Amino acid sequence: MPQHAPNLPVCRDCDGFPVVAITTGTRHTDGSRVLLRVVCRACQGSGHNRPAVFARAGR
Repeated sequence: MPQHAPNLPVCRDCDGFPVVAITTGTRHTDGSRVLLRVVCRACQGSGHNRPAVFARAGR
């Protein structure tokens, strides 16, 4: 049975994957890899576009 997702537009910069882990190639003393966690700047980690805010200018 399909799951229903919220009807929000997906961020076009990260394509819905707002947080990624990048390996640096080095290892900790226990053997695990050193990771950098990077968040999408366009959506600030939400994965969705924010609705445009309209401001009325003039009369």
